Amino acid sequence: MTDTNVRRPRGGVVAINHDWRATVDEALHTARIAAYGPDEFVGQESFMRAGDIVRLAEHAGIGPDTSVLDLCCGVAGPGLLIARKSGCTYHGVDASGSAVRIARSRAGTLNCRFDVARVPPLPSGRYDVVLLLETLLAFPDKPTLLRHVADALPMGGRFVFTLEEGEPLTPAERTAMPDADTVWLIPLSAMLSELEEAGLRVITRADCTRSHRAVAERLHAEFVADAKNISDRIGSDALESLLTAHRRWIDWLGGGRVRKFVFITERTA
Repeated sequence: MTDTNVRRPRGGVVAINHDWRATVDEALHTARIAAYGPDEFVGQESFMRAGDIVRLAEHAGIGPDTSVLDLCCGVAGPGLLIARKSGCTYHGVDASGSAVRIARSRAGTLNCRFDVARVPPLPSGRYDVVLLLETLLAFPDKPTLLRHVADALPMGGRFVFTLEEGEPLTPAERTAMPDADTVWLIPLSAMLSELEEAGLRVITRADCTRSHRAVAERLHAEFVADAKNISDRIGSDALESLLTAHRRWIDWLGGGRVRKFVFITERTA
């Protein structure tokens, strides 16, 4: 559920003299800082605050001796924060080459590496922790993904993720949501069954619906306030797509259509 999931303008709507992902990142930067606050914005493209990310990593037992695989890492705002705070060995993977280029440029001397790849499959090898933050909803085939995640973990390894819980979108909802092909909701009961089937035992489950809705509201408000600057950089169509998606999430999270959870699970079988 990233807030850079906006459509690239067509037909020369806006002049782009370098990478589109970097253009969007730069265009939204001022609004994001205002929405999160300087201490809570660390380059994330989601509704998680920096404090939430750090606490989640601590609860997942991520430390200097931990190997971490971050799936769909994007520009790796959360991943680099975790690596910097914990001293872990970090491996980020994302399908977007432009996002990975940005992540690499921001990693500095941290013990990090990045690969451009679609998942599944996952990179070979075993990891103490697999992260999947704010992007599980982009996978229509969650059972296959979970099996690959479990295979990447040793016994006792942790899978840490966020979940958008709800019934699948109706045809009308898919029509109204920009980039609906990345929005595949799943009921909580079904997700719990899939985790059990994959041999992943739930250690921690927390409802973060209210806090994520509050962040979505602040982001929407700041995007509106900075609309002229954003539109000049990415185009009015892309801005409208961004605002529409945020309005949908605000309505869904506020009205009970969707609930947000954070999970820490452990491989047991």
